Amino acid sequence: MDDFFADLNEKQREAAMAPDGPLLIVAGAGSGKTKTLTARLIFLITKRRVPPERILAITFTNKAADEMKRRVADALARAGMAGVDPFVSTFHAFGAWVLRREAGMFGRTNGFTIFDSDDVARVIKHVLKNRGIDPKKMSPAQTGRLFGKIKNEFLSFGAPLGTSDDALMWELFSDYERYLEINNGFDFDDLIYKVVLAWHQDPAVAARYQSRFSHVLIDEYQDTNPAQHALCALVARTHGNITAVGDDAQAIYGFRFSDFRNFLNFEKTWSGARIILLEQNYRSTQNIVAAASGVIARNQFQKKKTLWTGNNEGAPVRVVEHADEFDQAEYIVETALLRARAGARVGILYRTNAQSRALEQMLLEKNIPYALFGALTFYERKEVKDILAALRVAANPNDQISGERLDKTFPKKITRPLREALAACTPDTAPADLIKLFLKSTQYMDVLKKEFPNYADRYENITELIYFAEQFSSLSEFLEKVTLASPLDGAPRKTQEEKSAAHIHLMTIHLAKGLEFDDVQVAGVSEGLMPHQRSLLRADDLEEERRLMYVAMTRARQTLSLHFYQIPSRFLYELPPERVVFEGDAARTVPGRTRDLDDEERYIEYD
Repeated sequence: MDDFFADLNEKQREAAMAPDGPLLIVAGAGSGKTKTLTARLIFLITKRRVPPERILAITFTNKAADEMKRRVADALARAGMAGVDPFVSTFHAFGAWVLRREAGMFGRTNGFTIFDSDDVARVIKHVLKNRGIDPKKMSPAQTGRLFGKIKNEFLSFGAPLGTSDDALMWELFSDYERYLEINNGFDFDDLIYKVVLAWHQDPAVAARYQSRFSHVLIDEYQDTNPAQHALCALVARTHGNITAVGDDAQAIYGFRFSDFRNFLNFEKTWSGARIILLEQNYRSTQNIVAAASGVIARNQFQKKKTLWTGNNEGAPVRVVEHADEFDQAEYIVETALLRARAGARVGILYRTNAQSRALEQMLLEKNIPYALFGALTFYERKEVKDILAALRVAANPNDQISGERLDKTFPKKITRPLREALAACTPDTAPADLIKLFLKSTQYMDVLKKEFPNYADRYENITELIYFAEQFSSLSEFLEKVTLASPLDGAPRKTQEEKSAAHIHLMTIHLAKGLEFDDVQVAGVSEGLMPHQRSLLRADDLEEERRLMYVAMTRARQTLSLHFYQIPSRFLYELPPERVVFEGDAARTVPGRTRDLDDEERYIEYD
């Protein structure tokens, strides 16, 4: 076990072995954040002798939680403590765990359904129609986002919402909340909001969890929203043993209501907090680290740090100009293919999902295999949602939304024997058996074969779902797991096609956070795309776009290329010139030839 800590650098070791009390670990990109947080968790158990069940470690994705569990289990097994389990969870899984115990405070049973975004939209349509409001005139999606704002920002009832009729919106919110209660359901945001609400309303309830956990560790703290920040503050209030780790330079989720000022103001929230900087980057070359640092240095609101690396200097960052998006796509695909053939793992990153169209088209034309992230996720596919709707009705008969999906999918004569079969099931019926019951009762495979030409793909998805379900004996546990799945989690297990895919990965920069690639190609580093045109009016939004640029650049290990067409992004002018080579059309026909920005481009002014 001492060998485990010996593998840490000086600052990582200081953070892992810091005394009790509030601790903020400011972890620069590629500085071993997860390794350090895991080491602190292990240190608390093995050296401080903190009972594992009294440690709460919270991450943002199932993938991150599973990785931390694996690392902790391996390390503790080597220390002769196999089977010791701290509470490692995502924010929302922790919230669901609390609500299973406190659901009665909100008029629910512990068999409640967790409604996803599609379910929420259906509920809001019901609410609008009940008020005589045409859903075509008041968008359910925008209304749902406003309700999300109320919960994520923990707004008091009646607070200003910035709409043309705030009083009506609060009435609709009340209707929405009543509908959820009738359906014995919570929405995704409730998993934090309702927990904080319960703890505020009844300090005795909060005290049970405050006494249960003596140490709290929070990953990616810069991404917390006000409700999550309140939850952290409440659970650690009595002892103050909170360790938060993150990087404000990688705070890119403002559109999800996250507020990186929670990170910047950590010392104000927790007086006497210790601050430790992790500044050594283990991922990237010196040129990449210096180039990314030059960009992010322009942000005003940040905790200053000096990112450095002991890695080699590497190739300069390439900035490549193109005639249009199709010219850009062809060049990126050709470059990515060369890198992939040389054994590199290539990431093609972009600001918006729409930018993938030209890139995918080019990859398909050239018959180059690739993996696309952020398209329709496994759990959003029709056949999967149909099956899950039946399982949710079995777990929660009050779930009218799932029931409506079944009624719209099958004739009444089918849904009637299906509901009878589901009602006959007991809480001990295994999830996999329920799926097979659904398939048999509805003759679902025949339905798919008649309706869809890609029947074989859908059959494979169902097989995958059954495989995953076989790992669970509890229906509620299975449904909670799939409902809280992240887009990055993908399918329950990798399909053969995914295993054999080329080393070329397409995704938005937001989805790339936390990942790394040997070679990174960033498409569309053009004004209006990066930064996005919607961000140009507010300084805060522009700073978030710059953090997004920083995240994109720091995903690269060995080589980094930034591509633009039309007007170059203002961020390109912020790159340290000694770390960059600029390549235009001439450089593509004359190897080794480079040029600087045109005089016309150089004098573009930005407000």
